[in-house]
Amino acid sequence: MGEPQTLSFERYRKTEVFRKPTAENVRECELCFRAFDKDKDGFLNNQEFHAFCGEVLSDSKKSYNISIEQTNSIFRLLDTNKDEKLDLSEFKTAWFYWLRQVLDCKSALIVVDMQNDFIDGSLAVRNCPAHEDGTAIIPTINHLLESVPFDAVVYTADWHPADHCSFVDNVQLREIHETSKIKADNAQVMDTVVFASPDMFEQKLWPAHCVQDSYGAELHPDLKVVENHILIRKGLDPDVDSYSAFWDNSKKSATPLVSELARRHITDVYICGIATDVCVEFTSMDAIEHGFRTVLIEDACCGVSEEGIKETKTKLKEAGAVLVQSAEVPDLVNCQDRPPQLAYQAAVNVAMATKAARSMDNIHNNMT
Repeated sequence: MGEPQTLSFERYRKTEVFRKPTAENVRECELCFRAFDKDKDGFLNNQEFHAFCGEVLSDSKKSYNISIEQTNSIFRLLDTNKDEKLDLSEFKTAWFYWLRQVLDCKSALIVVDMQNDFIDGSLAVRNCPAHEDGTAIIPTINHLLESVPFDAVVYTADWHPADHCSFVDNVQLREIHETSKIKADNAQVMDTVVFASPDMFEQKLWPAHCVQDSYGAELHPDLKVVENHILIRKGLDPDVDSYSAFWDNSKKSATPLVSELARRHITDVYICGIATDVCVEFTSMDAIEHGFRTVLIEDACCGVSEEGIKETKTKLKEAGAVLVQSAEVPDLVNCQDRPPQLAYQAAVNVAMATKAARSMDNIHNNMT
């Protein structure tokens, strides 16, 4: 590959060039750096980086009208020594860590709680205030599973003991804290109570659902279940609820999901299922916190209330998630569609990892 006048990043998409710093891959990195270093001063300034991003952040169907403000926000994260320019060393870091996420992403689909009780049973979302039908999103999820080459597929499932604290019928089993506005005698579904023990905690009450080994806890029979999937069961502790696929609600106990995704080198998670404003939201927020580029598939989700769904989408966008329709997913997974929002999230992840590595170096140096 000779030095190009104009680089087409399509040739790098889903290739080995970002995966290991071999001599050939470093050479490609250096060729790219020189191609965009227009003033030949050995650095990329913010204007040169803006031109670079204009080539990288596009897809085969549209070109993003990316602003200088957007590229500057990425530039500042990759400029690790904060001298307002990228030297070759910083660009190499960006090449093997930032661009790898942009052009060679590894993607997982997380199918949240598509269980009988949430679709046709005791806590069917169609009976909640938003009246969204869980069966309606099954064909959309199945089509994604059949047509998109995800690197991993995760199914999550509530798996509650019969005496779980979230069940309204169990409200009498635990002491109500004196600060609770709702008392045990008049507690109803969707009320929030404050339990006094084992530690004081707030709990939203639901009908009994997804009890261990019950039909209601099984995945819906019409949902496609792929081979070699990851199954994450949550809510096993009777005294702690667990909306997220990553953590229980108290953040005291983690599931194996982070380690399962890390073992497969996953960079991006696509989240769908039930319910948008409960378990989907908590899972998405934790995915962002753990450094995964997070995509919510809007037409493959159902929620509890219209207000809650709207608030969730606003919260996720503000946190850095991207909201898409299922038809957009294939190009994103194949790195053909490379939106600026996901590129920014990738830069955030690189900056976080760089900061953590430096902290570890400082600790090591102080110990030696």
